[in-house]
Amino acid sequence: MEVAIESSWKQELNDEFEKPYFKQIVHFLKEEKKAGKVIYPPGKQIFNAFEYTPFDKVKVVIIGQDPYHNPGQAHGLSFSVPDGVAPPPSLVNIFKELRDDLEIPIPNTGNLEKWAKQGVLLLNASLTVVASTPMSHSGIGWHIFTDEVIKHISNDKSNVVFLLWGKFAQNKEALIDTAKHKVLKAAHPSPLSAYNGFFGCRHFSKANAWLREAGEKPVDWSVG
Repeated sequence: MEVAIESSWKQELNDEFEKPYFKQIVHFLKEEKKAGKVIYPPGKQIFNAFEYTPFDKVKVVIIGQDPYHNPGQAHGLSFSVPDGVAPPPSLVNIFKELRDDLEIPIPNTGNLEKWAKQGVLLLNASLTVVASTPMSHSGIGWHIFTDEVIKHISNDKSNVVFLLWGKFAQNKEALIDTAKHKVLKAAHPSPLSAYNGFFGCRHFSKANAWLREAGEKPVDWSVG
């Protein structure tokens, strides 16, 4: 089955696209569209995280749960929104922690493409969602696929930093070889939990310290 995904990922994940669960995802999405449902992000942006961050460039992974479900927000990168769209509350808190950690001024855009182009894989566990219906596609097979993505990174790369924010993301630690990679855990940046350990986690400076130690180029965490 032909899947439009960046070439290095296509090679790495080739077997997944032929598996029954992935074919079922494709069939399900087609049926949803036929039924008139609005799905985010738009079709060409579903694999944007892979497009912006080829497999051989991955140095940091930030795991989100679900794409944004309001119009114009989701564009295939976890926590990110396109230029001109107001940053949602969790992203605002991410920017506050960046300011406190690295003295990076809060930006006027929520577009994190600059991170992605430097090797920060902004991966949602589900890659699609129905408009106005959070978690609506969490049971269609995406979690199988994105768990495989994490396993491939863990098995076939070294010295990657995984930023696991909140219990959902932290459950993915079981997929990661912590002898080869660095796992940093904190509360989710949501306003409901950010004060329980996200603020003050200093994950951005810690990630860069680990990358330098491993001989990798640190990430410029400024945005825009």
